[in-house]
Amino acid sequence: MNKEHIIKSYDSELTRLTGEIVRMGELSVSQLESAIDVIDRRDDRAAQRVVGNDDAIDQLEQEISHDVVRLLALRAPMAGDLRNVFAALRIAADIERIGDYAANVAKRSIPLSMVAPVAPTKGLGYLAELAASEVRDVLLAYRDQDAERAYQVWKDDAELDEAYTGYFRQLLTYMMEDPRNITPCTHLLFMAKNIERIGDHATNIAENVWFQVHGEPLNKQRTKRDFTSNPELGKLGDGD
Repeated sequence: MNKEHIIKSYDSELTRLTGEIVRMGELSVSQLESAIDVIDRRDDRAAQRVVGNDDAIDQLEQEISHDVVRLLALRAPMAGDLRNVFAALRIAADIERIGDYAANVAKRSIPLSMVAPVAPTKGLGYLAELAASEVRDVLLAYRDQDAERAYQVWKDDAELDEAYTGYFRQLLTYMMEDPRNITPCTHLLFMAKNIERIGDHATNIAENVWFQVHGEPLNKQRTKRDFTSNPELGKLGDGD
């Protein structure tokens, strides 16, 4: 009975940890959607609030890290259980980065709102929809331990890469057509790259879910459709 109690207690803690991570992920998606909303409204104050809200995601990651350390110390999990605990730590770190990228998008919207609007701004919304869908799907895959759903997210990131590449080329065209477009389009380039990076972190989570379920890495070849990366352009984005 004592052993059964320990197992149930561990399962309960792991379920709570999973719930915390899913909630953290939902907050990060809300941050991205709020960032896109403030771009459309050209609302500096709302953008600052989105940037400030990133602290809540950072705090959640710290709490999750503390919970993981406590689980390791008190339960000494082995094999599959150990995979679950370490996956939680890695997934929380990826979600924290997603929140950072969403905050960066909001931060960039402030100087963008100070210049004349340009038509390509609307294209960011489509990129954000794709990224948000990836994150939400991979959170469900994590919650349900659904490796096949995670694998689908991993494959679907190619669509976001392709959309980002097309948007990147569109922005370059606008910049070449009129020098007055260079400043706003440069901000949009950085914002688009941040959104593309959110998709990359969603695929990281998908790989961790796959490893959790199967106990082996996701050793498959994924189509990469982001063709913008070269020694200079590949550096776009407000941090990795």
